[in-house]
Amino acid sequence: MKRIIHWVKSLTFGLILSSLGFSVSGNTWIQELVCEYHANPVGIDVQKPRLSWKIFSDQKNVMQSAYEIRVADSPANLNRKNRLIWESGKVNSSQSVNVEYQGPKIEPMQRVYWQVRVWDNQNKATKWSEPAYWEMGLTQSELWTASWITMENEKEMEGSKPSHYLRKEFSTSKKINSARVYVSALGLYELYLNGKKVGDELFTPGWTSYKNRIQYQTYDVTSMLKSENTLGAILGDGWFRGNIGFRNQRDYYGDKLALIAQLHITYSDGTTETVGTDESWKATTGPIIFSDIYNGETYDARLEMQGWATTSFDDSNWGTVAKLDHPKDILIAPQGVPVKAVEEISPIEILTTPKGETVFDMGQNMVGWVRLKVKGNRGDAVTLKFAEVLDKEGNFYIENLRAAKATDVYILKGDGEEIYEPRFTFHGFRYVKIEDFPGTPQLDNITGVVIYSDMEPTGTFACSEPLINQLQHNIQWGQKGNFLDVPTDCPQRDERLGWTGDAQVFVSTSTFNFNVASFFTKWMKDVAADQGPDGKVNHVVPDVLNGAGGSAAWADAAIIIPWQMYLAYGDKRMLEVQYPSMVGWVNYMKNRAGDDYLWIGDTHYGDWLAFATTRSDYPGATTEKDLIATAYYAQSTKTLADIAQILGKTDDAEKYSNLSEKVKEAFINEFVTPAGRLVSHTQTAYSLALAFNLLPENLIPKAAEYLAGDVDKFKHLTTGFVGTPLLCKTLSNHGYEDLAFMLLNRKEYPSWLYPVTQGATTIWERWDGQKPDGTFQNAGMNSFNHYAYGAIGEWLYNYVAGIQIDSDNPGYKHFFLAPHPGGGLTHAKAEFKSMYGNIKSDWKVEGDQMVYDVTIPANTTATVTLPAASSEKILLNDSPLKNDAQQNDEGVTLKLGSGEYRFSYLM
Repeated sequence: MKRIIHWVKSLTFGLILSSLGFSVSGNTWIQELVCEYHANPVGIDVQKPRLSWKIFSDQKNVMQSAYEIRVADSPANLNRKNRLIWESGKVNSSQSVNVEYQGPKIEPMQRVYWQVRVWDNQNKATKWSEPAYWEMGLTQSELWTASWITMENEKEMEGSKPSHYLRKEFSTSKKINSARVYVSALGLYELYLNGKKVGDELFTPGWTSYKNRIQYQTYDVTSMLKSENTLGAILGDGWFRGNIGFRNQRDYYGDKLALIAQLHITYSDGTTETVGTDESWKATTGPIIFSDIYNGETYDARLEMQGWATTSFDDSNWGTVAKLDHPKDILIAPQGVPVKAVEEISPIEILTTPKGETVFDMGQNMVGWVRLKVKGNRGDAVTLKFAEVLDKEGNFYIENLRAAKATDVYILKGDGEEIYEPRFTFHGFRYVKIEDFPGTPQLDNITGVVIYSDMEPTGTFACSEPLINQLQHNIQWGQKGNFLDVPTDCPQRDERLGWTGDAQVFVSTSTFNFNVASFFTKWMKDVAADQGPDGKVNHVVPDVLNGAGGSAAWADAAIIIPWQMYLAYGDKRMLEVQYPSMVGWVNYMKNRAGDDYLWIGDTHYGDWLAFATTRSDYPGATTEKDLIATAYYAQSTKTLADIAQILGKTDDAEKYSNLSEKVKEAFINEFVTPAGRLVSHTQTAYSLALAFNLLPENLIPKAAEYLAGDVDKFKHLTTGFVGTPLLCKTLSNHGYEDLAFMLLNRKEYPSWLYPVTQGATTIWERWDGQKPDGTFQNAGMNSFNHYAYGAIGEWLYNYVAGIQIDSDNPGYKHFFLAPHPGGGLTHAKAEFKSMYGNIKSDWKVEGDQMVYDVTIPANTTATVTLPAASSEKILLNDSPLKNDAQQNDEGVTLKLGSGEYRFSYLM
C-alpha cells in the first residue's frame, strides 16, 4: 500500500511539473503481449510467429525508438544469456505490432517463453515485460501416429443419426510433467477426460474447407490426468454430414463420423508416452438421438450412461471401431477464434399468444440455445422451438426459417431437477415456444446461452440519439450472432453460410467492433482453398454450393478483406499469403472481360435487395449489373496494384495499375455520359463510381450532384448490399453531409432506424422485413439477423466520431481524428482498442461551445482536426493552444503524440 501511495504522489507531482513545462522522466511499461493475435497460444503451426505488445506510460508523446526480444525454453532461462534460444539484440525500430520471430526453428510441441523491453524516444529503457509464451503443435503430418477411427456397424437410417460415444482406458505409472492432447474429427466433437469436458470451446474442430483443411485443437490436460484414466468423445453430424446448404443436402463432405486424438505425456524423468485413437477404442450411441445444425437436437435422458467417460464404467456391451482411411496431411492448427458460450441472457417475459402458445421472450435476438431446468416424470418430453419474431397477431412465427425445424426435444429421466442444453446445434432466436412442460413454466426455467467466436471487443460508439445507439447495439449483436467460426449471412434458417459478399461489405465495420484479425486469417485461407483453378471465388466459403461463384462484389472479398486487415492491423503477412488468390481473382475477371475491359454479360447478384416497390410514384432502384461488375473489376485491380507495391512486386504493381486504368477508361466510355450522368441513374451507381474513383476529374462534382439530387428527391436511400456501405461516406466526402445525416436519422421505411422503431435488436436482411402494418416480407428470404446493412457502423466510427485510418501508416500507427458534429447530434463518443492501445474520440456541443476529448496511445501519433475552430480561440487542457496548428477550411488541424487531451472552443 505504501508503494501505491508513493506512486500516486509521484504521478501527481509529475503531472504538475509537466503542466508547468518541466521535463519529467515518467513511468513506461509493457503489457498485453500477444503472438499471432492470441495471448499465450498453445498448439500453433506458424513457423515464424509474429509478436506484438502494447506500451503504456503516464507521460505524453511517448514513442518506441528500439526494442529487444528474448526467447527461452523456460521463464527462468530468460534471465540466463547462455540459455536463450534467441535474442534480437537492440533493434532500432518503432515497430511493436507483428514483429516476426527470427530465431531458430521451434520444435513440434515445444513451448517457448518470450519477453520484450523497449527504449522510448528519450532513449530510456523500460523494464522487461512479464513473460509470455507460445507453444507449437504437431507441425509435421508424420507426427500423427494416431488413426482416424469410426464406429462400426452404424445403424442405417434417414436423416440425422444418433451421436457417437467413444472411449478408451489407459494407465500412467510415473509422475507427469506435462500432457497435451491433439484432437480433431469428421463432424463435431466434444472431448472428455476422466469424466470432465476438456476445454471450453464449442463446435470443434470448426468449419473449414474440409476437403483441403481440417483443424485440430490442442489442450493442456496435465492437471486432469490420474494413474487410471479414460478418454472419451462425443461426435455429432455438424457441418460435415448434417444438413447444409440448400434443399436439405446431407453428407456433403462424407457419410462417416470419425475421431482422431493423440495424447502426449511427458513424465518427470524425461520419458514420453503416447495414447492415440486406434482399433482398441470402443463406441456406441447414447442419449443424443438426433442432432443437426438446422433442425435442432433430441436428447433422451433415459439413455444416459452415467460415468461413461470414467474408469469405473462397464463398456462390455459397447461396439468396436474401425480405422478410417482419411488423410492426415490436411490437419492444421487453428488460426481463428474459437466458438464459446460467451454470454447468458435471462428471459424478460412469458407470453401466452392468441393461439394459446406459451412463449418466452428473451428480449434480444440472439444466437445459441437455451439451458432448460425442468422437473417431471420419466418419459415426459419437453419441446423447445425457436423464432425471431411474433406475427402481427402476436403468435409464434417460424415461416421465415424455411425448412429449418429449429427444435430441441428433451426427454426426462424422472430424477429430480434436470438440466439440459444441446451440444451440436444452434438457433437464431428471440422467442422460445415451450410445449409439454410438466407444470407451469417460470422465467428461471430457461436461460439463454449466447455463443459466437470469442473475439475481443474493441469498439464502442454512443451518441445523443437513443435510436442510433440502439442501431449500434443491433450492429454489434448482428456481428456476434453471425461470426460463428465463419462469417455467416444469417443464423436461423436453413442456410447459415459464409457468403463472401456479406463479409466483404461489412468487413470494415467489423474491424471496429471486434478484433477480427485471426478470424479472417482463418477464413481467407478457406477462400483460397476453395477457389477454382481459373481463379473463380465461390459465393459461399466453405463451399457447399458445388463451386458456384464468380459474382462481382461477392468474390471481391478475396482482395478487399485482406486489404482491410492490412489497414486495420498492419497485417502485411496476410497480403503475402493471400496474394496468389488475389491474382487469381483479377485474372478471372480479366479473362471474363476480354480485350475491351468491360465485364458484361455474366450472372451476378448485383445490388442485392436494393429498395424496390411497384408504386409508380415511388420507384425502386435497379443498378445495371454490368456496371457493378466493371466497377469492382477496376477497384479490385487497383487495390491489387497497391498491394503489389507494398509487397515489393514492382512489375506486378505496374501491370495491375495499367490494367485498372484501362478498365476505368472503358467504364467511362460505356457507362458515363459527357455530362457526368451514369446509365444507371441510381444512388448505388454514383456511390460506386465516386468511391472507386472511376470518373474524370472534371465530372466528379456533377456526379456527386446527381447522387445528392437523387437522395434529396426521394428523401431516403434506395441502395442494396453493394451501395449501402458506400452511400453516406460518399455523400459526406463530397460535401453533402447534411443528406448523409438525414439518411442516418430517417425513421420511416426504408432506413436504418426504421427496424429500430419496430423493436429490432439486430440488423435485418431487408429494409422492410417487418412492414409498418405488422406483416412480413416474403418468408422465403426474410432474416431478422443479417449484418450486411450494419455496414453504416463504419461511418459512425470514422465520420461522426472521426476515428480514421491512415493508409500510409496502417494499423493506426498514425491515424486521423476528425469528428463531424451534425444531424442534430449534441455529442458522440467512440473508443477503439487498436493494436497499440485505446483510441478515444469524444465530442460534445453545448450551444456554441465544443468540447473534444481524445486519447492517443503510446507509440502512435494522430492528426487532429477541430471542426469550425479558430486557433486563437482554442484551449488545450485548459491552456491556450501553443502547438503548430494549421487553419484550413475544415477548421484547425494539428499533429499530436500519445496522451489524453481536451480541446474546448467556441464554434
